[in-house]
Amino acid sequence: MDQVREVLRYHHYAIRTEESYTRWILAFIRFHNRQHPKDMGKVHIEAFLSHLAIDKHYAAATQNLALNAIVFLYKQVLGMEVAEDLVSARSKKPPRLPVVLSTSEVLEILNQMSGVNALLARLMYAGGLRIMEALRMRVQDIDFANGYLIVRNGKGGKDRSTLLAPSLALELTRHLKQSQNLFEIDVTNGVAGVYLPNALARKYPDAGTTWGWQYVFPSKRLSVDPRSGITRRHHMDDSGLRKALSIALRKTNIAKRVTSHTFRHSFATHLLESGTNIRVVQKLLGHADVKTTEIYTHVLQQNLNKVISPLEMLETN
Repeated sequence: MDQVREVLRYHHYAIRTEESYTRWILAFIRFHNRQHPKDMGKVHIEAFLSHLAIDKHYAAATQNLALNAIVFLYKQVLGMEVAEDLVSARSKKPPRLPVVLSTSEVLEILNQMSGVNALLARLMYAGGLRIMEALRMRVQDIDFANGYLIVRNGKGGKDRSTLLAPSLALELTRHLKQSQNLFEIDVTNGVAGVYLPNALARKYPDAGTTWGWQYVFPSKRLSVDPRSGITRRHHMDDSGLRKALSIALRKTNIAKRVTSHTFRHSFATHLLESGTNIRVVQKLLGHADVKTTEIYTHVLQQNLNKVISPLEMLETN
């Protein structure tokens, strides 16, 4: 597993992807009584994937994630080919429609939040950001003049631009001033520069100690980098926002299952309801295929108040 982690880091995989892949590879090995992967092949992979679908009832996306981890193990770590004609039981768990809040529900939840978590939640809803995209955002990724945000290394390693709501500009500027004060204290105390992705630390050794590369939402505490062992200031942990959102939700009468990702679903749906072209929404969300964006068309509420129920038609006749 040390070799797996080494190869994952060589290819610059995110630490969460590293954790996920190693977890699935270990599950695959343990399922087959700790046999070495070199001694296993097509039949063993198919059996494990079928187990996930039949016995564990995992969704198709989870099954595909496990497969990706196993393929990585064989191709990138062991240098072995994987059969392209894998035949396993496929998960029959149907994809569910996303939970979407109405505009009034979004406002109700946001009004119950305060401080930096409230700002973070509003920023996510305003731009359709995933939680880690917001937390990993750097100061230089905010363009106040043109009113947009740059999302670096999003899902699939892609960059994109999305919306920065003008109403957030003043509060975000104040927040950045507080973050800059914290940054200047770290510089004075000789704290190591912020983490830089890929090989940027070697190419630009001083970049980590410049203001532009700092996280927009820095952690209040210093922490040890799990890969390098260096003590530095990382971004906020996502658990803080999740907890704040849970507390805010309990103060409302909203019975929906709301997570931080619900803001992203609501962002897309509300744009489509307002008449925004689906291709524009696709670009803002960073979807490679418009079919992924089309799922939001199934939860649109546009003009439903003008549709007459067939029951009403019967009673009027």
